[in-house]
Amino acid sequence: MINSQRLQKYLGNTAVYIILSFFAFVMLFPFLVMLFTSFKYVEDTYRFPPRLLPRKPVTMEITGFDEPLPLYYVDVNGEQREYVLIERTVRVAYYAAPDKPDITYLREVSLVQPTGGVGNPQATIVNGEEQELFDIKVDGQIIPMIQVERTAMGRFADPNDLSQTVLQNLRTSTPVEELTATFESYREVTRLHAMDRSLTNTALVTIGVVLGQITTSILGGYAFARLQFPGRDKLFVVYLGTIMVPFVVLITPLYQLMVMIGWVDRLASLIIPWIFTAYGTFLMRQFFLSIPKEIEEAAIIDGASRLQILWRIFIPASTPALASLTTFTFLYAWNSFFWPLVVINSGNESNRVLTLALSVLGGRAADSPNLVLAGAAIAVLPPVLIYILGQRFFVESATSSGVKG
Repeated sequence: MINSQRLQKYLGNTAVYIILSFFAFVMLFPFLVMLFTSFKYVEDTYRFPPRLLPRKPVTMEITGFDEPLPLYYVDVNGEQREYVLIERTVRVAYYAAPDKPDITYLREVSLVQPTGGVGNPQATIVNGEEQELFDIKVDGQIIPMIQVERTAMGRFADPNDLSQTVLQNLRTSTPVEELTATFESYREVTRLHAMDRSLTNTALVTIGVVLGQITTSILGGYAFARLQFPGRDKLFVVYLGTIMVPFVVLITPLYQLMVMIGWVDRLASLIIPWIFTAYGTFLMRQFFLSIPKEIEEAAIIDGASRLQILWRIFIPASTPALASLTTFTFLYAWNSFFWPLVVINSGNESNRVLTLALSVLGGRAADSPNLVLAGAAIAVLPPVLIYILGQRFFVESATSSGVKG
């Protein structure tokens, strides 16, 4: 009975882990596609069917050719062999005897002569239409044939013996490839599209907004939680009510204010207006209210000032709340798009942030998905790393809801 219960528990836990792993993979798959595609060459991004891992065509140095030649798999006498592509476009045609149109022979157009010579071509009637005849050599005999179809193929040669050549459709040929990764997309994005400057601007704006909101939230939260002054609670209610004001209502007056003080198209307009937050003040106030007053009174008896109490007691005790506030503020400042779009000229590369740079990159490099996804990876990876580093504090804050007992 005990073994049966253990087996059921083990199978139940295994099923839960399998289901959770499946959904975790589904959630992570788009990020894996983004990351692996950013390491691909542009030709590899258009391969069908698409592949997750990046691959690079294998080339070989051949004497007599200025550039390395790509390798392809070629069918030689029923065997797949690796041949180099020495000529991309070879005009060929399929020829057939007028009385046997189902049996065709592939020949190069440049090597075929008309029956009767160039100046005296001969023709025949096939299905009511006049068709020109060509001399085709089959098993040592010259047979007059009609041209059935023309196309273009690639000429492939044995790397060890270039005289051994094979004609094969280049579009349907499979190139010899190897797993690889290239950082050229990242170099091109940062060098040609000023993504490095946008990344620096975004980091400066994010750090400024995060430090500003943490500072004002701590001071405001402590004042509303511990200081006694007339109208404190009513003022806090009014301040908290500003959360319900839609952002679209503030855009026009805020932009006019930026014009008046000359901050349009400057990074200051992305930092200073957003260092005050009613949500952060509310979060810190609620956390500070949970700290026993006896600790503060003991500190006052020992001669500590308000700033010393805040710095030595309240801030160390509010690490989970600060981590939560920092995470939310960081994500908001890093991913902000609409306000930078309004106040910063997208053509101003010196003051452009990542969200604007990605918008411009999506238009300029629409035919290069590897470049677009390299820019997206640059924008996504820093927040992910920040979350991983602060995960312990964030989880602690989420489980405690910002309140300690």
